[in-house]
Amino acid sequence: MRRLLKWLVIIVLLPLSVAAALTLLATDQQALVDRGEAISPDSVAQAKRLLAANDPRRQQAGEIRTLAIPAALIDEGINYAAGRYFHARGALALIDDAGEVRITFTLPGKRFLNLRALAHTVDGKLHIVDARLGSIAVPPALVEFVFTRAVAAFGFDREWLMAENAIQQISFSQSQATISVTYIWEPGILDRARAVALSPDDIARLREARLALAALVAHRAPGSQIRLSEVIKAMLPASGDSIKQGRATLLVLSSHLADKDLAALVPAARNWPRVRWVNITLAGRHDLAQHFVVSAALAAWAGEPVADAIGLYKELEDARRGSGFSFIDLAADRAGTRFGEALLRNHDRLQETLKGELSDQQLLPVVTDLPEYLYEPEFKRRFESHESPQFKAMTHEIERRLDTLPLYR
Repeated sequence: MRRLLKWLVIIVLLPLSVAAALTLLATDQQALVDRGEAISPDSVAQAKRLLAANDPRRQQAGEIRTLAIPAALIDEGINYAAGRYFHARGALALIDDAGEVRITFTLPGKRFLNLRALAHTVDGKLHIVDARLGSIAVPPALVEFVFTRAVAAFGFDREWLMAENAIQQISFSQSQATISVTYIWEPGILDRARAVALSPDDIARLREARLALAALVAHRAPGSQIRLSEVIKAMLPASGDSIKQGRATLLVLSSHLADKDLAALVPAARNWPRVRWVNITLAGRHDLAQHFVVSAALAAWAGEPVADAIGLYKELEDARRGSGFSFIDLAADRAGTRFGEALLRNHDRLQETLKGELSDQQLLPVVTDLPEYLYEPEFKRRFESHESPQFKAMTHEIERRLDTLPLYR
């Protein structure tokens, strides 16, 4: 009996001991990646330049191109993806002629699960050469196998195969802080990207939202004014699959207010009814309605960091060569971002708000006293940069005002 009890204890305790040992070895007391989720406006500028120089709509089948992508842009992209999809933090480090991806998960008890995978190119293709889970070495072949299976499990195996066939060479340059990608363009990649981004159900919701907007303004005189709160009240669904339909509504509104053809994203939209142009305003201004809705759509579809980064980038560009930096516009951006986040995370509160009367004052606090029309010399004189204490004091004031609105609490 004693021997049986001894073996039972061993059988029970041994796996627990092994699990405890692995936990200690695999987890750390310090985070390998410790950073926020913000995206810098510099990354927005870099992405915009790359897209302008390599617009896939203007490339020919079989055309060979090489992109020199700033490593900082990929670094922020990895961190964005880690935060949005895994509630983690991520980073990219260039080490000689290789690149190391780092991911940190925060665990209970102030411990961290740190993953790292070092990759370099062999015959133009990326291969994992070293991988670690905490202090535990993981076979590179196992990492590649798990990654391949994960891609298939998420239904992206076809897209991954197309990308592998298109990419001819990848190289890392630590001295230039770039990753160069040589590829053969295949138009089917763009079609697949659209299919991944928008499902048939998404497209059906977008068409429904376009029809609703066209019907809402059909009886109004061209150029007549309508409040954004009135449009949102009429168009956002109060029942059914309201979150997904709400996202579709915001995307349709943003394309309309930004005067961008939705057909660039959804080719079928070329055959949808056109929307009569009316002057949609927020707090009496058309530009504030634009800022609000575009940021709301970005937040609902891509997340708050993307919306904030694009809004700030736009204002910094306006300071250099536009109408000047405007904290009023920035407040409308942040209000829109909060609205898009409310659609996803505080949907019950949003629906309760929409059941009653909706006014522009519920969407945007009083901001008319904030500085605007600040051209670059004046902006630098008063605020130095978007990272200065003076600038952050202004953005904190905007957040304080937004916090006073019940919808954004």
